[in-house]
Amino acid sequence: MQFAFTEDQLTISQAARDMLVETCTPAELRKQLEAGKPRDDARWSTISEMGLIGILAPENAGGLGMTMVDLIGIAEAAGYVGLPEPLVEMAGLAVPLLARLDDNRSWLDKVLAGAVVAIGHPINPFVANADIADALLLADGDDIHLVERIAVKLTRAESFDPFRRLFSVEWTPSAATKVGSDWGDTADRGALLSAAQMIGLAQRCIDLAVAYAKDRVQFGKPIGATQAIKHMISSAQVKVEFARPVVHAAAAELPLGTLASRARIAHAKIAAGSAADVAARMAVQAHGAMGMTWEVDLHFYLKRAFALNYAWGTPAVHSETVMERVAKLRTGPDATFAAEIS
Repeated sequence: MQFAFTEDQLTISQAARDMLVETCTPAELRKQLEAGKPRDDARWSTISEMGLIGILAPENAGGLGMTMVDLIGIAEAAGYVGLPEPLVEMAGLAVPLLARLDDNRSWLDKVLAGAVVAIGHPINPFVANADIADALLLADGDDIHLVERIAVKLTRAESFDPFRRLFSVEWTPSAATKVGSDWGDTADRGALLSAAQMIGLAQRCIDLAVAYAKDRVQFGKPIGATQAIKHMISSAQVKVEFARPVVHAAAAELPLGTLASRARIAHAKIAAGSAADVAARMAVQAHGAMGMTWEVDLHFYLKRAFALNYAWGTPAVHSETVMERVAKLRTGPDATFAAEIS
């Protein structure tokens, strides 16, 4: 059995990562924040032209017809750079949801062309990216409504992450806006993709800590030469290395839709959130007093990691899913981490 990514999967992830690292630098993030721009139009255009938004869309709809396993590395790369634009939300959530609707009112085609559809899923109290959305998918009880941006009123909610813009939405559901009654696995996808981004964010925090520890000199030698700093960084990296394969496994098992696969996603969200938390706090400590200042780029990634840890289900909610799996399904060396359990 093949447990590694294919050459094609690695190639597309690396291409996306290279583009994002080049275009979404901390300096660019600062410029964007100072200008009050919710997104960089040039970067969003490049993302669209690369076909990343349609990676999970069916081929007959103009997409690439790939799977969550193909997207997971791209989501990690988006986390690594703290990407403000909703690449992950569009490619991994909006596109699959629009594709499964009986009538998506041609919005799937519009999203593949670069339009933004924000998602107001019941699991989240606020809607992210609503201010740059052309339309919104909103919940009214069990029903899904597709509403154009001009038909809603947005109220900005305070967010810990300045690039994660959250809104409450005032709108009026009607028969004309209803497009479905089943969110499917959207919440699981949201949790899984948040986990992937947190892996990238955790790695970025570690890389920043390593770079600083090499450059910062005290008492005639780099602080990275001390055992205390080495152990801090190593412990954080171990957390990431243990969490990353759980995220990858959850991506592979997503289509199963079983309690075991949902518990794997919950495990991935918990493990990635814990790794990101440890890595971010370690990086602040490694930077010393500088770590708490605006001048250090670390805050971009720390804030996004802390915000995503509570998006698409809190750690407590996902712990309940894991406990449900333990209570209802067989455990043991051959079953606890099995994808399918008889």
